[in-house]
Amino acid sequence: MQLDLNLLTALDALLEEGSVAGAAARLHVTAPAMSRTLGRIRHATGDQILVRTGRTMVPTPYALEVRAQVHDLVQQAHRLLSRDRELDLTTLDRTFTIRWHDALTSACGPALLTAVHHRAPGVRLRLLAETNSDTPELRRGEVDLESSSAAPSAPGLRHELIGESRLVAAVRPGHPLTEGPLTPERYAAAEHVTVSRRGRLRDPVDDALASLGLERLVIAAAPSTATALQLVLDTDLVVTVPHAVTGPALRTLGLRVLPLPFAMPLVPLHLVWHQRHDNDRAHAWLRAQAGSAVREMIAEADTAS
Repeated sequence: MQLDLNLLTALDALLEEGSVAGAAARLHVTAPAMSRTLGRIRHATGDQILVRTGRTMVPTPYALEVRAQVHDLVQQAHRLLSRDRELDLTTLDRTFTIRWHDALTSACGPALLTAVHHRAPGVRLRLLAETNSDTPELRRGEVDLESSSAAPSAPGLRHELIGESRLVAAVRPGHPLTEGPLTPERYAAAEHVTVSRRGRLRDPVDDALASLGLERLVIAAAPSTATALQLVLDTDLVVTVPHAVTGPALRTLGLRVLPLPFAMPLVPLHLVWHQRHDNDRAHAWLRAQAGSAVREMIAEADTAS
């Protein structure tokens, strides 16, 4: 029996993407070519693999059964044929794409860039802004590392909890809230701006206030932390942000930091990547550098508070 092992790579992509178009984009082939490959996989396995339900395609029971095994086989093949059995940072020539929250990039970017360039001068970092919607670039291999306040639920994604940060209120010097005790009532009555790439005017702070019978006055949503902090600097607006991540920007702008007068859970910070990089030594090294930079930032924030 003649086996075409390229079919395994295509099957892995089809099962992870759940669509012909997604698998084609990931493997950089045309959709018609991937559709023909799916036909060959169906012939070889005697199973439909993906079946259309409405506008989407869903895996068959057999496909679900073998998905993990297929992925492991593809990863083993990559490791077997890889030339990079030992990582030499001095000769490593690679570009990594990192998509982090803007405040995290501002706070940790300089330390990460310095560490990477010093140890691996041939490595380049592409620092991307977050988009206004959830996107599959990690699965497609277009992004190598992301940040998230929540553990990912999508299949095939790995994550590491790097640390946690408390929420604080940031205001301009001389803001009325800096005079006298800050109560939940005074906090809620002030004018607020949220940070939301989707333009949301509500976040978990509002739920906490609602449990106290209070409602805050949110008059604007900013697409990034940098924009929100600038608005706060020039107005009487209040923004509630994670202290560890925004500490450097708060100090640079000279903004006042006020502890929240009500209980809020700590904000977790995860690094997220795709499982295809689990045994990628260069990627593991990058994750270690990123984790070190973030932990150092959180330690400095804890010391300053």
